[in-house]
Amino acid sequence: MKDFPGTPGTLTGLLLRILQCVFAAASIASMATTSSFFNFTAFCYLIASMGLQVIWSFVLALLDAYSLMKKKALHNPVLVSLFVVGDWVTATLSLAAASASAGITVLYFSDLSHCNFGEECQKYQMAVAFAYLSWVTIAISSLIMLWLLAAG
Repeated sequence: MKDFPGTPGTLTGLLLRILQCVFAAASIASMATTSSFFNFTAFCYLIASMGLQVIWSFVLALLDAYSLMKKKALHNPVLVSLFVVGDWVTATLSLAAASASAGITVLYFSDLSHCNFGEECQKYQMAVAFAYLSWVTIAISSLIMLWLLAAG
């Protein structure tokens, strides 16, 4: 298999996984500090999706760190296939959750021209922004994994 930047066991791969984990955790933290997020299904879905993203990215970051310490590439075709499926599933869930939450946020800010929740609305916006940043990094990883599998 070819060695692209961002593949498992490389420094850029580790950086992508860490960024995915950090952005997803920031989205959860921003949303969870509000008192009424549980009243909106889209926001609950965002919490669940980002929770899955944190777990997935953290485990793969640990694998990347271990691989870097041992100086061994993680290019086993079965392992890469698992990474491809996992990345695409989490990317799809993250995009769906971020888009649904963005829709609710736009409804309150633009369509209704005000937000009755005060400071919480800014936290909702921050959570959605972090969710999109997490999705961008997981989308990059997903494409790299697909290229790696196709090049194998």
